[in-house]
Amino acid sequence: MSDFTARLDAFFDEYFRLNPTAATGAGLHTWDDRWPDLTETGREARLAFISRWETELGAFHAQALTDGERVDRDVLLLELAAQRFNEQELREETWNPLEWVYLLGGGIFPVLARDFAPLAERLASAAARLEGVPAVLDAARSTLIGHDGRPVARFHTETALKQLDGVAELAADAVREAETQSADPAVAAIVPRVRAARETTRAALDHFRDWLRDDLLPRTEGEGRLGADLFADKMRHTMRSDELTPERVLAAAEQEFQAVRAEMVRLARDGWSTWLPGEDPPADEARLVRRALDAIALDHPPAEGLLDYCRAELGRIEEFCRERDVIGLADEPLDIRWTPVFLRAFGGAMLDAPGPLDRGQKSFFAITPIPEDWSPEQAESYLREMNSRQLRLLTIHEAVPGHYLQGVYANRVESLPRAVFWSGLFAEGWAVYVTQVMMDLGYGADDRGLILNHWKYYLRAVVNAIIDARIHTAEMTEHEAVSLMVDGGFQEEAEARTKYNRARLSSTQLSTYFVGSMEFWSIEREARRRSAAASGDPAGADAIPEPRVVGGFGETPGFDLRRHLEACISHGSPPTSILRSILLG
Repeated sequence: MSDFTARLDAFFDEYFRLNPTAATGAGLHTWDDRWPDLTETGREARLAFISRWETELGAFHAQALTDGERVDRDVLLLELAAQRFNEQELREETWNPLEWVYLLGGGIFPVLARDFAPLAERLASAAARLEGVPAVLDAARSTLIGHDGRPVARFHTETALKQLDGVAELAADAVREAETQSADPAVAAIVPRVRAARETTRAALDHFRDWLRDDLLPRTEGEGRLGADLFADKMRHTMRSDELTPERVLAAAEQEFQAVRAEMVRLARDGWSTWLPGEDPPADEARLVRRALDAIALDHPPAEGLLDYCRAELGRIEEFCRERDVIGLADEPLDIRWTPVFLRAFGGAMLDAPGPLDRGQKSFFAITPIPEDWSPEQAESYLREMNSRQLRLLTIHEAVPGHYLQGVYANRVESLPRAVFWSGLFAEGWAVYVTQVMMDLGYGADDRGLILNHWKYYLRAVVNAIIDARIHTAEMTEHEAVSLMVDGGFQEEAEARTKYNRARLSSTQLSTYFVGSMEFWSIEREARRRSAAASGDPAGADAIPEPRVVGGFGETPGFDLRRHLEACISHGSPPTSILRSILLG
């Protein structure tokens, strides 16, 4: 064992002890009964950890490390820099109450949801964390005072009030699970403690809700927009790159916006007579595309049928991958379910994968149901956005060969740094990129409505990057953002307003879909160029175009797509800059 590998064990022992909820997420369950130290003393301890390990890791010279060790060292140094930024500069826990809701939900949900240990053990851990909820919320009240001139954000506070019930629901789930399985003597013994912990949690949440509503909310002054400087700093750490600046991302997204819309106009004209027979196409291009999409969107499952539709579609996608030898599939369990309440502020769909140490545990492909307080018009708008073609694309993106499959491959990697500290740019970029790969290979090629809806879905990733930058750096208004998404991106208004709220509640994450996908196309272009050159076709290598999603690359001598795709996701989920060095040197 090298000195570097030996020190990795010490690094993770200390990191997981300081961050027990991160340990749970990674699949290490030693500290499942604890919360992190959320006081100022705890923050200082985490900063001291960062400083010590930045010094020690930086002292390992590249010449003394193997290729894999150099990659792991760089991943860790980038992660530590991002953690320092969060602990010292961003300080979101001081001005965003939702951070506390996510902490509570993210600490309780995985302990209950995955059967990594006997139920009695998991319930004991869940009970301990529920018993610790009052202390967490006491820390929240002390911490939510703003930071460095950034006051607590009002909209974030209002949203936190709506999502708190999701934490109470998790406590109720623990009791329900314990009572249902109480025939097991070990479970029966823990039932009284779980019930008492639920009451402790409920009382603490009620008290905190009153404080948020009656005390904090009237004093909130912030809006949550980061501003140009802080947004640029956060972008650098999100992307793990000095080159992917907000200015460059915005310029690339605006250029791609025009190219995708042009392709959608062409497809709408070509398919018009199929979707709207007997109706003359309008001369206005935006109306032409919108009318075609509206006709396609009428085909959607009922609200209660969304999950079943995606389950059936998953089987069809996997069969296509086998027939075309697209990529190796996986047997790890995947549960398609409704989104937990505490995560529904993000809307749409998401994939929650098990940690790298929770091998064989299930992933959750979650779809957000229609809110109960929505009007019939809002509900129908949501279903038109989640139409049958969109659900097919979502299943590729979230499941196969998207997030679920990528997560399975990532969890097989032997490098703990690359598996634990996964890059959102990598994960979201892969899902967008591989959806386009599936379209290029002919998935649904007989359904022009699917292809048109695909470009609308991809255009949403492009528009995400535009509104992300403009909302946080250019004071983009709700009207401007919704108009861009509805009129420019052909989205439904209900979905657009949800996305506007999500953009206000988050920052830089919405850019990762578009930027990450372009990074993967850039890596593929270089891999194709090298394959063509190695096959004795230097002219063909030089002729491969710059990475543009519209149009693709065509055939390349010597290039094996399956081998390339599997190589991309067989090294964990590192930042794309590091993936480029792994694959291309």
